[in-house]
Amino acid sequence: MTESQSETNEHEDDGDPTATVEDAAISPVTLLEMERDKAIEERDQRHERLLRVSADFDNFRKRSRKDVEQAERRGRETILRELLPVFDNLERAANAAEDAEDIQAVRDGVQMVLKLFTDTAARLDLTRVESVGQRFDPNVHDAFQQVETTDAPAGTVVQEYQPGYQLAGKLLRPAMVVVARAPVSTEEEE
Repeated sequence: MTESQSETNEHEDDGDPTATVEDAAISPVTLLEMERDKAIEERDQRHERLLRVSADFDNFRKRSRKDVEQAERRGRETILRELLPVFDNLERAANAAEDAEDIQAVRDGVQMVLKLFTDTAARLDLTRVESVGQRFDPNVHDAFQQVETTDAPAGTVVQEYQPGYQLAGKLLRPAMVVVARAPVSTEEEE
């Protein structure tokens, strides 16, 4: 067997069916060029994949933003649809008040609108923060004044200027309240 035949047989023994005698004759420069070309091709493929992934991520971000905006819009629509009867009745009450000579009729109309609004708010899971007679809670109350009194224990809410509200247990607005404090005794003043 000649030397080139033995090389051919060796390549065949390696399990490489494409190996030929010519492979042995390839110069190191050619091998490096082939490796470089292969590396460039792999780099280009990776770059294309990166561009596709980047485009997919941008599309995902845009879709997500659009989905959030649509959900917010649907939420506003739901709330406003619930409030439309309140607006209608409030407008009717205002129109009736212009022509009414009986103030009691106006009061009744306003009370009906208030009840409708309260019922609508309850359906939307809006609850009013309990204040008067409750212990002051800085998590739901905003004390803007203290008054000396013996009618209530110190630290108790005695008056509410503006109600607070919670939506599904989350505070939307704290109640603005007046808190009782113990009166200063006359002995301490001297």
